[in-house]
Amino acid sequence: MDEDTQNNTPEEVKEEAAKPVASRAPLMIAAAIVLIVGGAIGALAYLGVSSQRVSIDTSQIQAPEIQLAPTTPGVLKQMYVQAGDTIPANTVVAQVGTELIKSTSAGLVISTSDQVGAIVSAASPVATMIDPTALRVVGQIDENKGLSRVAVGDRAEFTVDAFGSQKFEGVVDEVSPTSHAADVVFSISDKRQVQTFDVKVAYDQTQYPQLKNGMSARISVFTK
Repeated sequence: MDEDTQNNTPEEVKEEAAKPVASRAPLMIAAAIVLIVGGAIGALAYLGVSSQRVSIDTSQIQAPEIQLAPTTPGVLKQMYVQAGDTIPANTVVAQVGTELIKSTSAGLVISTSDQVGAIVSAASPVATMIDPTALRVVGQIDENKGLSRVAVGDRAEFTVDAFGSQKFEGVVDEVSPTSHAADVVFSISDKRQVQTFDVKVAYDQTQYPQLKNGMSARISVFTK
């Protein structure tokens, strides 16, 4: 300790020791302000993106089913196709009695009857098929979870459980005009029943040939 420091009073010594800390204080305050402002900007950006996105967790890749059935009852004598077959239009898929059941369009057979030898009633399907070109990602969304913000033409992203976090691109091409009314269960309660609607997302099937009928998916719709 030098002679000047030895001659200082205790108060003067404390003031000298506090000088380096005081000189750093403006820098510390500035850094804190930068962190706070940066965090606020990040939070606002996240909220902005979230407010423009509607998530639909209950989704599945599917196409309308085409059911092939006899016009009159009879014994199912033969099945000529099996699940997984891709067939053209007017292909004979089964024989019931003397009636040959034919495909009405080209498509993919997804199920067939295993009751060969049994009596089949009229209009009872012996085979079910889909048109792969009609595949869509079909999501079910509650009316109070952002349905009013979703519109045809909105950009969408979706993931498929079979492919982990890989993202696929699509466009909303249909919002169901009616709810799943048939699924409503009434109860003695004052709570209003929440209705569920379908949102369908089309995608380029030539770009994503790995996507198959029945795969589970999650959709994010970017609203305007």
